[in-house]
Amino acid sequence: MAVDDTLLRQILTRTRVIAIVGVSPDPLRPSHFVARYLSLRGYRVIPVNPGHAGKRLFGEEVRAGLEHCPPEIDMVDIFRRPEAVPDIVGTALAVLPGVRTIWMQIGVEHAGAAAQARARGIDVVMNRCPKIEHQRLFGELRKAGFATGVISSRI
Repeated sequence: MAVDDTLLRQILTRTRVIAIVGVSPDPLRPSHFVARYLSLRGYRVIPVNPGHAGKRLFGEEVRAGLEHCPPEIDMVDIFRRPEAVPDIVGTALAVLPGVRTIWMQIGVEHAGAAAQARARGIDVVMNRCPKIEHQRLFGELRKAGFATGVISSRI
């Protein structure tokens, strides 16, 4: 199911707290870079990675799993292989009462898990990056010389 720019903009505007599953403390890893960008844009980022539980990233404690996250999570961003997605989505649906969006990173898709989330009224984005979409939709990519297709009078 294709997701249009209107829905992406709506998701990125309404979202306040993002659990990023599979985030790395290594600043050279894409998951770290994305989480840092989102935290600098005003989102509260809850890092989730069992191998680094208890450490601190982006001003938050790294959680071992979604079941250890605060209930106000409204988006789960998944940086894991597609075969891990069903368990992550199942846990999110079971323990996060406020979740409104499941977002699967570039290269991550799982139709079955997506259908399960959509059946519960949750928006699903697959094979996209919230950092890239945020930059594209809110005019930040042009700072790096990219043509975004977004017309703006901002300088």
